[in-house]
Amino acid sequence: MASFFFLFLLLLLVLLLLLAAIVRPRPVRIPLKGRHVLVSGGSSGIGFALARRAAAEGARVSILARDPDRLRDACDAIRRDTGVDAAALAADVRDPAAVARALEAVGPVDVLVCNQGVFVPQELERQSLEEVRFMVEVNLMGTFHLIKAALPAMKQRGKETGLPASIAVMSSQAGQVGVYGYTAYSATKFGLRGLAEALQHEVIMDNIHVTLIFPPDTDTPGLAQELKRRPEITSVIAASSGGMKADDVAQKALNGIKSAQFVVPCNFEGTMLSIATAGLSPQRSYLMAFSEVLGASLMRFIGLCFQWNWFSAIEKCHANKKRK
Repeated sequence: MASFFFLFLLLLLVLLLLLAAIVRPRPVRIPLKGRHVLVSGGSSGIGFALARRAAAEGARVSILARDPDRLRDACDAIRRDTGVDAAALAADVRDPAAVARALEAVGPVDVLVCNQGVFVPQELERQSLEEVRFMVEVNLMGTFHLIKAALPAMKQRGKETGLPASIAVMSSQAGQVGVYGYTAYSATKFGLRGLAEALQHEVIMDNIHVTLIFPPDTDTPGLAQELKRRPEITSVIAASSGGMKADDVAQKALNGIKSAQFVVPCNFEGTMLSIATAGLSPQRSYLMAFSEVLGASLMRFIGLCFQWNWFSAIEKCHANKKRK
């Protein structure tokens, strides 16, 4: 028995050493002080909280959103809380020309946070294609527009300074697992994962590091609007994952950006989902890779248990509707 236990520990040690040798990209730190951080969707919610925290750490901050009045209020709040004068960029991320003009006006970016997002929950059969297109254009195409506009100057800036840069993409736990009522939204957030994985391959030799953030339901003005339309079944399923405050998500996100994590979960459920959906994603931490290798089978079993619970909830809700 003792020899078996020793052999097991030896195998774990060999696995750790192997992972330490092969995980890519290598660990790196992204400095913020004195550097230019641009946050889209930065006038409220997670984006505002993240911009304020970056300013508090000494970053030069720009926030981009559509509403000039809300942008002005957000900049005033950042100045009041941190003493930093944030730049306000009024642009619609659906318009690539407007995004390009805004980024040209504000200058090269060191840390780009693509945080904009809209969500209109509804079953696909009942949802208009205009609403579907709106989510695709803001959540997915808007991220392409931001990255395309920022990337050339980011690369040139990196050559001049020799410092690592970051592109952070705000996905969602609905970008890790599909949920009833989230068909269109999940499609946009799953798409961001493919964008981020491929982009990291393309920009790694330019010392640009991609971070993909997966927040759960977060207490923001957007969530308040979402809850007004969320189908009953969606609310039942979403109750299995705890919500978070915007400031807490912003802190998790900023920590992940600074440590150049590829995947940033924001709570315990998110960590489980990250292990369950690791797939072929990049991984900088050999300890996290170790958890993924050992935990994949267990997380798959837990995932099947969640699916059993969700399908049971769907069946129950439909049965209740038929009785009415």
